[in-house]
Amino acid sequence: MNKVNYKSTLHACYLGYITQALIVNLPPLLFVVFQGKFGLNYTMLGSLVVTIFVTQLIVDALAIKFVDRIGQRMSAVIAHAFAAVGMITLAFLPRVLPLPYIGLIISCILFSIGGGLIEVLISPIVESLPGDAKASAMSLLHSFYSWGQVLVIIVSTLALLFVGQDLWFLLPLVWSLLPLFTMFKFMKVPLVPPIEEDKRTPLKTLFRSKVFLVALLLMVCSGASEQSMSQWASLFAEKGLGISKTLGDILGPCMFAVMMGIVRTWYGVKGQNINMQNILVVCSALCIASFVITALAPIPAISLLGCALCGLSVSLMWPGMLSITAAGYPAGGVAMFAILALGGDLGCSLGPQFTGIVADASSLNWGLLAAIIFPTIMLIGLVLLKSMLNSKEAKENS
Repeated sequence: MNKVNYKSTLHACYLGYITQALIVNLPPLLFVVFQGKFGLNYTMLGSLVVTIFVTQLIVDALAIKFVDRIGQRMSAVIAHAFAAVGMITLAFLPRVLPLPYIGLIISCILFSIGGGLIEVLISPIVESLPGDAKASAMSLLHSFYSWGQVLVIIVSTLALLFVGQDLWFLLPLVWSLLPLFTMFKFMKVPLVPPIEEDKRTPLKTLFRSKVFLVALLLMVCSGASEQSMSQWASLFAEKGLGISKTLGDILGPCMFAVMMGIVRTWYGVKGQNINMQNILVVCSALCIASFVITALAPIPAISLLGCALCGLSVSLMWPGMLSITAAGYPAGGVAMFAILALGGDLGCSLGPQFTGIVADASSLNWGLLAAIIFPTIMLIGLVLLKSMLNSKEAKENS
């Protein structure tokens, strides 16, 4: 297969990650609409986020078994079909069912099934493509999630501004075209055959490894650190800082995504010779600072800068942990990526829900400040992981 063919595979993977960004980021942009139209409280809004990530988490777990049986191509096609159907039902079900909240939950489950499969499939597909700079390729792939997030935020925010919140349901309807297009792409692109089963690292070997277990914990913290800020930034900017929804979305979650995308793209292009473990330690410390600044700064502009700093600080956590683990276990296969995605999604569901519960008991500022626990565990875990890897390397060289 020539490079042009593999480029088409890579482009389909990029579109897959933009679809993933759509699934995760469109619902929180509509939080204010859901509050106004359907009377949802903070905990109910947080439970939508939990539904999205718990569904993805369940799919991650199931994918360990069924992806290899039905194949990567069919799995990718099914993933994007679910994503499209979920977006279409989001436009209709909350408005036709007696309980709008149930319609929102059903829609979230449908498109999140697609999101879970996308998450499990795309990273190992890119990891399997020819090339030496695997960490850079992984970071560049994940930058498309960030740029997808920027695209979703800007297009959706401007659409709500010009079309009006009464016609909010047109948004998911139009966005459903993206996963539909990507579904047809995956029907045609060439895929590298997966690692044969007898050559893969068994899951029981992974779970006996302290290094892998620490890496899995850090995936949980990566997801929680990222989504605790990302999922609440829009509502925090409007309700906590008193900024208009349009300005709040662009200066809050949009700047978060821009900073995340810039760093991921930079690392994807220039980061081959930079030590990922060292840079993640710096990122974790910056992340702690960003939560403090966002939650406690008395001036809204500084709080929004804290939100942008958080985007920068979490940018390499998820792709970085995937790369470090894949380098340590190159024969892990789809099952290993599914376990790591499961850990990440567990964090993505725990973080925003924890923030929402604390916010309901006090305020959104205190909710965001409480979320500092996740990057703190990340920082401690990274120092421990670095020590373990250095010790392992010393034993192998002696």
